Formats: sequence, C-alpha cells, structure tokens
Amino acid sequence: MNEHNLRRNLALKFPVIARQIRSLFDYKIGKEGVTRSQWTMIAVVASNPGATQRTISEVLEISEASAGRLIDKLSQEGLLERRARANDRRAYSIHLTEEGENILGQLSRIGREMEELLFAGLSGPELQDLSHLVSRLYDNLTELRERNGSVRCKAIETES
Repeated sequence: MNEHNLRRNLALKFPVIARQIRSLFDYKIGKEGVTRSQWTMIAVVASNPGATQRTISEVLEISEASAGRLIDKLSQEGLLERRARANDRRAYSIHLTEEGENILGQLSRIGREMEELLFAGLSGPELQDLSHLVSRLYDNLTELRERNGSVRCKAIETES
C-alpha cells in the first residue's frame, strides 16, 4: 500500500474505532443504569473537582445552559452537588457526591475492562510505541486547531 493510501486508511479507521469504543462503553454502562451524558459529566467533574459550570461546559464543548441543565439533573439524582465558592458568590463549584463517587468507581471498572479488551495482545513496548504515535497525532491536531483559531480541544488533555 502506498503512503497516501496508508494514511487514508488509518484516517478512516480512527473515527470507526472511537465510535465502536464509545458504543460498547455506552452499552456496558447502560446495563448499570448510567447514560452517556451522565458518565461524561461525572468524568469531567471527577477530573476537575470544584470546577464551575462554565469550565465544565468548555471541557464538554456544550453551552453553559446545557451544562447547567445536566448539572441540575445529576444533582437531583444525588450524583453531583453545587457548593458556594468563597471567592465568587455568583458561581458555584461542582463536586461529586458519595453516590457520584460510587458511579465513578463503576465507570472506572468498566473502563479497565474495556482497555484490557482493546489492547489485548499488545506488549508493553508496543503500547509505548502506540502511545507515542497517538500523542504525535494529537499534537498535530492541537497545533492545527490553534493555528485556525479554534479553542475547543480541552476535553482530552493527556499525559505522555
């Protein structure tokens, strides 16, 4: 396969792989009674404890109003709570409740199971190589987005 066709083939596989991972994860967490909107919000709040609604909306790339509605819903379900911020009375910090932490534990367990399945058969050095290559692709995309004036790419900052 020539280099152009190889690049095209790889570029076409990434969204398919991402969609399949998301679909399988959604199916597995759905059996636990958790929806995609719930798990994405829980994951963001767990990664950014005490973040404001505005920060959460930016990370999720949704409007502040949409984030607020989802925070309200998850607060009513006992998964999140708003706490007053000492330095800004107009904003609240968002935190997981104990029940939200329990759901996070379930999500983490399912995530580990998914990772085991996804990376089955790959050795440690192969995983290191893959991580390095995917990080380079991520960096290329981040640079392209920044050059084109896009600020939306905060959701998956990863450690290399």
